[in-house]
Amino acid sequence: MSETHGQEQSRHEKLAKLQEQGISPYPYRWDRTHTAAEVIAGFDELSQAKTEVKVAGRLISRRLHGKTQFGHIQDSGGEIQLYLRKDTIGDKAFDQLSLLDTGDMVGARGEVFRTRMGEITILVKELVLLAKSLRPLPEKFHGLKDVEIRYRQRYVDLIVNPDARRVFLARARIVSLIRQFLDSRDFVEVETPTLQPIYGGAAAEPFKTRYNVLNQEMFLRISDELYLKRLLIGGMERVYELCKDFRNEGLDRTHNPEFTQVEAYQAYADYTDMMTMVEELFRFLAQQLHGKTEVTFGNETFDLGKPWRRLKFIDALAEKIEADPLKLSQEMLEKAGAKFGLQVTGQPSRAKLLDKLFETLVQDHIVEPTFVMDHPKITCPLAKTHRDNPDLVERFEPVVCGMELGNAFSELNDPVEQRHRFEEQIKRNEEFATLDQDFCTALEYGMPPTGGLGLGVDRMVMLLTNTPSIRDVILFPQLRPQND
Repeated sequence: MSETHGQEQSRHEKLAKLQEQGISPYPYRWDRTHTAAEVIAGFDELSQAKTEVKVAGRLISRRLHGKTQFGHIQDSGGEIQLYLRKDTIGDKAFDQLSLLDTGDMVGARGEVFRTRMGEITILVKELVLLAKSLRPLPEKFHGLKDVEIRYRQRYVDLIVNPDARRVFLARARIVSLIRQFLDSRDFVEVETPTLQPIYGGAAAEPFKTRYNVLNQEMFLRISDELYLKRLLIGGMERVYELCKDFRNEGLDRTHNPEFTQVEAYQAYADYTDMMTMVEELFRFLAQQLHGKTEVTFGNETFDLGKPWRRLKFIDALAEKIEADPLKLSQEMLEKAGAKFGLQVTGQPSRAKLLDKLFETLVQDHIVEPTFVMDHPKITCPLAKTHRDNPDLVERFEPVVCGMELGNAFSELNDPVEQRHRFEEQIKRNEEFATLDQDFCTALEYGMPPTGGLGLGVDRMVMLLTNTPSIRDVILFPQLRPQND
């Protein structure tokens, strides 16, 4: 019999004994008056008034000292120590403590005091079992096997790993702050379809499904862009959406096929306005989360309060390959990629080669907050032609520590050119190229000059919480079946 199995059997036996003694191991409710954090914060007033408190949480430690026991319970806000005396709770209740285990959920009623060691503690007058834990908690989390447990059993991770709780509470705060930031600037939060008859707004492989009642193949959205632009055409001048997008592609440290994105569009603006907004947003988030704009990610520390560096795509790549990328043929780009060990699957388009070359030679080495700007036109069919160079578009990507955080454009609002760009992509047999006829029709009604922005929320959380893997900021990441 394994140690774990033996512990589980022991817990089941204790459960049976509790039930034999008429104790309900799963009562309906507990009238909690204070959290652990509230008891600690209000200790002076509670102790002077000898106020009884009722707390609840998970029993995470216990120590027996003859006719007394110490233990700690943990709730969502922290931990607090319990002190149980046989002469306070009675012989029968004290003897029943032997039927409890770490991991059990308990409620405690009593008065607060400070021990000789200075720890704020509750002298328990009543202890109630609220839920019996039939599985033992892991003692330590380390190594590959435990990482698997963390992802597959996030509920266990949250119980025993304070850092995990910290990250996910910070994530919730970041999402709330993004909404607060945009709402304060008169953006309106909207909802657009998750199931779409034509995927668009990005170049990515979609997930496919079927709408039975319509007898139609549908796609999970890869972006919100084309629907949000329809709303600008309809007269909603500032809109945003916080939502899940889906791209049927690879998994790595910064990519997950199901991810959260915020997209925002502002009429009568361009990509320079979006740069200003990104700087202001990250400055606001850092200040609200950390009380300062200086942030550490990995081994790097930088100030999100300072103006971000501007780096032109073509100039930076030309310096690395010692040639003008726009003048290189498909074959020459492939040779350049081979020279630098570029790994590209399938038959990459010229646009994909340019992107991959830049990512490998330039982006991966960017540390300080940077706007990579003014991309080749062939890499982006939805951005407006650059006002100073017809071979480029007005686009930027925020990059920090080699990690691309989003994408932004001066949005293309010429319906004739937009249709032509879509058709050219299809002619070039670019992977996942589509033409959304209704979107082109909508543009013909007139869309104002617009600045558009999309930011990956998961990567923003990684950056702001110093978390190196995207799976550690997603509560329930998809994993391969355990029998694979």
